[in-house]
Amino acid sequence: MLVYRDLLTDDELLSDSFPYKEIENGMLWEVDGKWVTKSPIEVDIAANPSAKGSDEEETVEDKAVKVVDIVDSFLLQEKTSFDKTQFRAYMEQYADKLASKLHGKKQDELKQRMDGAIKYIESRLEKMQIFVGESMHENTSPVFAYCKEGATDPTFLYLAYALTETEA
Repeated sequence: MLVYRDLLTDDELLSDSFPYKEIENGMLWEVDGKWVTKSPIEVDIAANPSAKGSDEEETVEDKAVKVVDIVDSFLLQEKTSFDKTQFRAYMEQYADKLASKLHGKKQDELKQRMDGAIKYIESRLEKMQIFVGESMHENTSPVFAYCKEGATDPTFLYLAYALTETEA
């Protein structure tokens, strides 16, 4: 299995279990998430019912919860939303940090194409949730989620050049 890690923080953000489609000149990966029900967990506390004079087995049950598969699988943490001015400033600083980790052709492509990716995300910003990796490091790559018109499951946007592929 391939795991895609944040180039700046090494947080796991995605795996090849979630197919992606390249958009915006290959700068963004679009990934479909799904609401799933996380099964309840039964925990046998190993009590001896006969010792208490009871025939019932004692267990602890958690209730099932609905989660978004990608958020749950990679322990993504929600970040405070931005207005457009804050978003633009944040992304420009982030792009500089990311560019410093890239070399040659990739660095040039990032500089040429990043503005298009920023505009694409910015046009949907009001509908977006922003997530970061588990470490919540200040330099972590943002992951954007929104629901397309008429959809109930979220679509995630990843900055392709922010990901590095490793085998798990």
